[in-house]
Amino acid sequence: MKILEVLRKETILTDLKSKDKKGVIEELVASVSQITGIKGSELSHVILERERLGSTGIGGGIGIPHGKLANLESLIMGFGLSHKGVDFESMDGKPTHLFFLIITPENSTGLHLKLLARISRILKNDSFKKKLMKAASSNEVYSIIGEVDEDF
Repeated sequence: MKILEVLRKETILTDLKSKDKKGVIEELVASVSQITGIKGSELSHVILERERLGSTGIGGGIGIPHGKLANLESLIMGFGLSHKGVDFESMDGKPTHLFFLIITPENSTGLHLKLLARISRILKNDSFKKKLMKAASSNEVYSIIGEVDEDF
């Protein structure tokens, strides 16, 4: 599964304002909520419940908050960039700048794991991460992801 099959430009935020984990999650789900019509509070709840099990801040400035939602028809995704960085309780203790939000239907295991694996794989590319960090618009982020998405 390619990232651009599920990521929409409307759910790409290039200037996250929040300074903490909860705020970042709320910002990310707000854009997804507008597209899906699902209440932001419901989406936030699912993500925060997953975060209670352990942080999805994987280190290297990256966070992949994710969760599963009952009655969701298809996988939804958002992206966020924080130039200042956020304490996302990541494994390396460093600020998190790049966020990939994933919410999948409750009964869908395969899609969720495939997308997580793909994101993890492309984020090993340092030049890709640097380009994302410098992106100024959702169109630019979409284009950068599209370039790398074809190669992996």
